[in-house]
Amino acid sequence: MDASRILTGLLLTAKSILNPVAFGVAGAILDAEGRVLLVRQTYMTGWRLPGGGIGRGEPAQTGMRRELEEEVGLSGGTARLYGLYSRRVWWVTHITALYIVEGAGVNFRPNMEVRAITWARPETPPPDTAPGTLRRLAELASGAGPSPHW
Repeated sequence: MDASRILTGLLLTAKSILNPVAFGVAGAILDAEGRVLLVRQTYMTGWRLPGGGIGRGEPAQTGMRRELEEEVGLSGGTARLYGLYSRRVWWVTHITALYIVEGAGVNFRPNMEVRAITWARPETPPPDTAPGTLRRLAELASGAGPSPHW
């Protein structure tokens, strides 16, 4: 296990002890062709939707825009809440708000959190896409709507 994963695990553990419910955001950035932007993070395996945690008292959409600006250089566009998801990580409940973002610009530069991006059709995700992301892409492709669990 590399040092960044160990550090991330320690930070998450400390946060979990202080706050057993974590609130995060993710964005499904769609381009004009209906493709979705996926990221490869520096500290996790697989292709994922970009996103992260929100700050104390930070509105979810504000946190989503901040995270996506930091991670992929997001600018402009319109965002709408797609769904709220729950998952359990250890003893902590994680709530994730997923937004659909359309008409936005992306000016990606590799950074401390994201090393690469790709655009993919929701119905044909790339190999090594994370399981939760596969489920979100299947929801988008089928139009079935969000499930309650990430």
